[in-house]
Amino acid sequence: MKLSILIPCLNEAETLETVILKARKSIQELGIEGEIVVADNGSTDGSQDIALRNGAKVIDVPVRGYGSALRHGIAASRGQYIIMGDADDSYALDDLVSFYEKLEQGFELVMGNRFKGGIEPGAMPWLHNYLGNPVLSWIGRIFFKAPIGDFHCGLRGFSRESIVDLKLNSNGMEFASEMVVKSAINNLRITEVPTVLKPDGRSRKPHLRTWRDGWRHLIFLLAASPRWLFLYPGLFLAFLGFIGVVGTLRGPVSLAGVHFNLNTYLLSLGILLVGIQTTLMSILARVFSFHHGILPKSRNINRFEKWFTLERGIVIGFALIGTAIVGLCFLITKWTGSEIKDFSIYSSFKISGLFILFLTSGIQILFSSFFASMLQV
Repeated sequence: MKLSILIPCLNEAETLETVILKARKSIQELGIEGEIVVADNGSTDGSQDIALRNGAKVIDVPVRGYGSALRHGIAASRGQYIIMGDADDSYALDDLVSFYEKLEQGFELVMGNRFKGGIEPGAMPWLHNYLGNPVLSWIGRIFFKAPIGDFHCGLRGFSRESIVDLKLNSNGMEFASEMVVKSAINNLRITEVPTVLKPDGRSRKPHLRTWRDGWRHLIFLLAASPRWLFLYPGLFLAFLGFIGVVGTLRGPVSLAGVHFNLNTYLLSLGILLVGIQTTLMSILARVFSFHHGILPKSRNINRFEKWFTLERGIVIGFALIGTAIVGLCFLITKWTGSEIKDFSIYSSFKISGLFILFLTSGIQILFSSFFASMLQV
C-alpha cells in the first residue's frame, strides 16, 4: 500500500466525518492505493462508530496522549508513506498532492508550514502565532539545524520506515517536536510545503494547553540538546569565572570606576566551579544519550571516549585532589606558625580559594569518570 492518512482522535464527533471524507478525496485524486487510519484515544462521543461508518480503520489506543495515539497509529498503518493530520478540520486534508510529491522525490519528512500557506483569522491564538510557535521553531532551527519554519504543524508526511527507525517515545504534545528533532539529528531528508490553517470546526475547547504543552515542547528541545543545555552555558560560566579570578588574583582592581576586590574574587571562584560542573554534566549527558540510543553517535564523542578513559580520569582527579591537600596543609602550617604576619587576609583567601577549587574540581572529575564508565557499560 502506498499511503496511509493517520488521524489522531479524542471526542471529535463534530468534525471527524468531514475530515475522513477530505482524506478520501485526496487518495482518490492521487490515484493510489491508500487507507485512512483513525487512532482513537478513548472517545466517548461515538467517534469510533463515525470512523467505521465512513470506511476508516479504527485503532484503539489505551494510553492517553497525542503522541501515544500517533505512535500506535503509525505502528498499525500499512502505507509506505504516512500523512498525519488532526481530526478538528483545521488542516487541508483534501489538498495533499504537494506532500505526496515530496515524499515520492525521496524526502523522508515533509512538514506543513502554516506561516507560508496562510493562517485564517481565528485559526491560531495570538500567543501561538506570534510568540510560541515562532520562538520554539527558532530554537529548534538553532539547536538542531532543522530547515523547518513551523516545528509544530500537525499536518506532515513521512516515510513510515524512516520514522519507525527513530523509535519515537513521547506520549504528549511534545511528540511533534520529537519527530522533527530526531529526524534532523539522524540526517533524514527534510523539507516543508505551504499549507493553510483554518479555524477548527469544534464547539468545545481544543485539547492543546498553551503554557503546559509549550513548556513540555521547550523542555524536550533542551533535553535533546546537551550541547545547548549544559555545554555552552558551562563554558560561558567557566570563562566568566576564569576572567574574574585572573583579574583579581594579584589584588583589588578598579575598572571604569567599578571596584573589584576580594568579594569579586570569591564570587568568580564559585562561578568557575559551577561552569566546570556544568561542562562535566554536558559530557555525561552526551555519553548517556549516545549509549542509550537517544542521540546518534558522533565523531567527537568517539574521540572523547578513546582519550578520556576511566584510568586517565582517576589520575587527573587524584592529581588535583593531591595538589589541593598539599597546598592546604602548607597554608595551615603558615596560619598556625610564626609566619602568619606575612599573610594578608586577601592573600590567605586568594591562595586557599584556588586550592579549594582544585579540590572540588578533582572530586568532580574523579566521580564523573566513574559515572561515564558506568554509562558506557
